[in-house]
This record gives sequence, structure tokens and C-alpha cells, in this order.
Amino acid sequence: MTSQPDPWPAPRARGAVDAEVTLPGSKSLTNRALVLAALADGPSVVRRALRSRDTTLMAAALAALGTHVDSSGTDWTVVPGPLAGDATVDCGLAGTVMRFVPPVAALSTGSTRFDGDPHMRRRPVGEILDALRALGVQVEDDSRGALPFVVRGSGSVRGGPVQIDASASSQFVSALLLAGARYDLGVDVRHRGGPVPSLPHVEMTVAMLRDRGVAVDDDQADRWVVAPGPVRARDETIEPDLSNAAPFLALAAVSGGTVLVRDWPTRTTQAGDALRDVLALMGCRVERAPEGLRVSGPERLQGVDLDLHDVGELTPAVAALCALAATPSRLHGVAHIRGHETDRLAALAAELGGLGADVTELPDGLAIRPAVLHGGVFHTYADHRMAHAGVILGAAVDGVLVEDVATTGKTFPGFADVWSGLL
Repeated sequence: MTSQPDPWPAPRARGAVDAEVTLPGSKSLTNRALVLAALADGPSVVRRALRSRDTTLMAAALAALGTHVDSSGTDWTVVPGPLAGDATVDCGLAGTVMRFVPPVAALSTGSTRFDGDPHMRRRPVGEILDALRALGVQVEDDSRGALPFVVRGSGSVRGGPVQIDASASSQFVSALLLAGARYDLGVDVRHRGGPVPSLPHVEMTVAMLRDRGVAVDDDQADRWVVAPGPVRARDETIEPDLSNAAPFLALAAVSGGTVLVRDWPTRTTQAGDALRDVLALMGCRVERAPEGLRVSGPERLQGVDLDLHDVGELTPAVAALCALAATPSRLHGVAHIRGHETDRLAALAAELGGLGADVTELPDGLAIRPAVLHGGVFHTYADHRMAHAGVILGAAVDGVLVEDVATTGKTFPGFADVWSGLL
């Protein structure tokens, strides 16, 4: 990560910003592509892979299990190897590593120990570990349902039906689906519980499996059946990370300017595509152009009443915009983001309130009313999306200092330099 002064003075937009931005690749797509390439029947190339802490941790985790990953260039080559021998996996702060890699490690003939940054020991993973046990895998976690834990592979996994509660994270579903085709009986995942959040991420997983010849039946609600069989090697070109577009498009919204995000896909399963609708509801002009997506900000931002259940990762950026809006807002349906990199609802209520926002923390969201904001330190809790909220506020309010802006390196290395360059 790029070292930055701490706290970092967030640049202020002194007029309407007119800018073009090229985003790095999607973390969600990159890490899914790496996992599937490690399980494939031959070599694959992941083109325009995101190079960030989360993706390099994923590459290192798969390499520890026996996969060869050449990440020296823009396009990463992945050659599957025998999943053999004991290994140690550093999850860092990457939920995808902590949740997607254990079902792969279960196919190894060795024992794999998982651990990560201190905060990761508080993030939920017990549903995955219990599901693996139900599928015949030996897992040791001292009944914590959290890091650290050990997966003891036997070279194969029986697979078959398994019931989970994925109401805390859609990654619980994706994790089992990604490896399921390599299990003897495939996998039949049945969700029992509240609504599964961030369903577009499950749809992304299913689409990528089908692209590799894997049969997936998702006709029934809350049930996904992956047939056993090979995972076909496939070269994948990674789309720009649309969730990382949030602060840049927000810059157009708060400055009354225009920002073009280049190469916006015409069709995508990324949750960040919902920004088009959210910003339009807040009064922005949103239009597709041959070069990408162009957003122009209004004279006054309008508040919104939004259920962000399926796109919870956008909540910090949207909450920052709502704090700058001329009318009240209510964001709801996102109780699950309390289990993300930090309790994002509590963190947003505290940090927005610390800058003068009139905000009430709800069980599943935030109520935000118009108020005059002022400068101060905006803490990020080692959470890249919180840093995005901080820089959005700093673009509209004098004297905002973003603590640990370098945490944006989780999905966007060099973010602070790019942001400063626009302002």
C-alpha cells in the first residue's frame, strides 16, 4: 500500500470537477477467477487482474496449496497443480480468502492453517466450517467459528446436500459453489434463514461457473445445485471494479461537475452497477457513452429512501452523499454489513456524526437528515469503503482528515494519488 500522511487531509473540490477515470479490475471477479483457475483442467489466464492486497493474498493462498500463479504482469497465468502437503494461508482482511479457500483446501491431501489480521478473527466464517464438516471434511477451530482454524484434507470431498444460513454473507454460498464441481457428488446448497444479502455476487459466481462448463441449477429460491465434473480452463478478462467507481461518481455529484468512468460494461453481475440508479434518484444526470459511464451532478443533491440489501458494499459512499443532501434519507436492509471489515453501520453513524451530520443508527441501516457539516478526523477502521466515504465528505467540506487512507489499497492501490490528481 502507498504510504500516506496519517491523518490525510482530504482534498476539497473548489469548483465543478470535470474528469475521466480508468478503474482497476474488480476484486470480486479477480478472486473468483483465480479460485476457478486453480481448480480447472488446464492453465488459464486472468487478464487485467486487479493487483491489490486482497488479490495477492488470494494468489499466495492458492500457491501455498500447490497452484502456480505467475502474477508478474498485467495478465496473470494460473497453472493448476496437485493440492498436496501442509500449508499456511494468510487471509489478511480478505473475506474472499477466508471463505473461498477452505473448500479448496478440503481437496488437498495436507493440513491447511488459516489466520489473518486481528480484526478478521471477528468476522463470521462458522457457517462455512460447519458446512464442510457436514460434507465430511475435518475442521479444527476449537468451536469458535472464526479464525484461526485448520482444514485437514484427505484428497477428496464427498459433497452432496448441505444446509447453511447465509443471511450474514452471500460469500457462504459462493464459497461452496466455487469448489463444488470438484466434490465427488457435487454440492447441493440450501439456505435456511433470513434473506441472502448481496445476491448479485452469487449470480456472479454462478455465471462464472457456467462459463467454465459447470452445470448449476438455481431454479429454486435459496437452493443452488452444482453437478460434479471438470472445471474447464478459461481465459478471463476482468471488468473494472464498479464499486470502486462510487467515490469518483460521487465527486461529480457533490461538485456539480462531470465524471466519466471509462469501460463501464454494458452487461454485468457487479453490485456497483446499481450506482447508476442510486445517483439518478439523487438528482444526477447519468448517461452511457461509447467510452463508459458519465455522471453529472445536480445543483442540490436529493435524499433517498433505499433498500441496499443486495448492494450493501455501496452503503458507505451512499451514506456520505446522503449526509450532503438537501432532504432526509433512509438507508435500510443492510444489517449484514455490521459483519464486514468493521461494523459499518456503527462506524458510519459515529464518523458522520463526528463531522456534524444528523444521523440515527437503525437496526438495519441509517436515517440521515440535512445538517451543516464541519471538518475533523474521519476514522476508517481499516476499512476501504469507510475511506471512500471520508474522501467524498472531504471533497465537499473543509478540513476533513481521513485516518489511514492507505487502507484503500485493499482494492485500489494508489487510490489517494489518483484522487488527489483529480482535485
